[in-house]
Amino acid sequence: TGVFWDTVIVCALTGIVLVSSIMKDPAGMAGLTGGSLSSAAFANIPVIGPIVLTVGLITFAWSTILGWSYYGERCWVYLCGQKSIMPFRIAWTIMVFVGSVVSLDLIWSIADILNMFMAFPNLIALLGLSGVIAAETKKYLFNNNMEAWSDDEIPVVDK
Repeated sequence: TGVFWDTVIVCALTGIVLVSSIMKDPAGMAGLTGGSLSSAAFANIPVIGPIVLTVGLITFAWSTILGWSYYGERCWVYLCGQKSIMPFRIAWTIMVFVGSVVSLDLIWSIADILNMFMAFPNLIALLGLSGVIAAETKKYLFNNNMEAWSDDEIPVVDK
């Protein structure tokens, strides 16, 4: 639900408000970008505009922090074992604080670099598993087995 809420609801609402505000007052929106553009657009909605922006931003940030924390923790446990949870949580908490006090450009640069580091192993895995993906797709999609169910357990590596 977090992805749906963030992507479909919050982003769509923000986009609609931006487009309608720019159409209403193009001169007032000229030169604005990012957060200042969104803030100015929601300020055009009397009384509730800033409130909707604030609540949307808080729920978006909160759900994003919780979601990525969980994803990261599960991956870290898979790679390093159960005993590594507390060091991960401490490092995560420190980085959330650091992220709230450093410049936004630095945060985006770090996020881009870390996403690049995640892309490489994923691309290698996609290439390595392409034969398996093709075989499973053929098995289920092209042989009318879409309703088939597997009771095989997902293997878990305990380190």
